[in-house]
Amino acid sequence: MKITMSVDVPSIEEGLNFFGEAFGFEEIARPHPGFAMLAAGDTKLGLLAKPAGSSPADGSSDLRTYERHWTPVHMDFRVDNFDATLERALQAGAKSEQVHRMAGYPPVAFCSDPFGHGFCIVGLKSLTAT
Repeated sequence: MKITMSVDVPSIEEGLNFFGEAFGFEEIARPHPGFAMLAAGDTKLGLLAKPAGSSPADGSSDLRTYERHWTPVHMDFRVDNFDATLERALQAGAKSEQVHRMAGYPPVAFCSDPFGHGFCIVGLKSLTAT
């Protein structure tokens, strides 16, 4: 089994810009004008163009918003170079909400993308005591 995460974005181009600049994703397929498949290494990510204000499901009273919002599901980007990845994500439009650096544990940054979705950047190596 393989799992692919898909992310709602206001437009495919905005999603391509952010995920490309921040994490090196490149578009590998666009089977539909409103859906693009991206890849970075062995990781794949789907982007779904869904305009702000649209309904997420028939019969739902909720409307999509791209302001910061909470969801119980988020992505963790596990990376070799924590500081460089965090800096690229911030330059691409992410917001850093909390950064934890504790000896004996990998560093982690709680962030949100320009579309309001939360995500984490997690270093692969534990920090050493200084």
